[in-house]
Amino acid sequence: MLAGHDQAPGSGGRRRANGALEAEVLTLLHAAQRALTPGEVAERMTSPLAHTTVATTLARLHGRGVLDRTPQGRSYVYAPVADESGLTARHMHQVMEGGNDRASVLTHFVDELSDDDEDLLRRLLGNDG
Repeated sequence: MLAGHDQAPGSGGRRRANGALEAEVLTLLHAAQRALTPGEVAERMTSPLAHTTVATTLARLHGRGVLDRTPQGRSYVYAPVADESGLTARHMHQVMEGGNDRASVLTHFVDELSDDDEDLLRRLLGNDG
């Protein structure tokens, strides 16, 4: 690949970043409100992708614990383990666990909350004062 270009050699089109592909797959699965096969996900993508690319992406998301996978015939069906807010909360926990000083990370996080979010956090924690 040439520097500054987002295109795979011989692809004839733009290459999508892994994060964008995963985000689109998750969006499709949430919108479907049921488990989908890799083929069904591929059919719903905004741009055509090889079945193997979609299957690999689904398997990676499953490996990271973001998707549930259930056997169906000779394939699997995939569904999100949580709704969007649940996935965001899970990601926040993973980031917290990766830090060396949880108290410092949490302190910085709370310090950067808006006043409304800080009020919401206080209510959720049962400390309105």
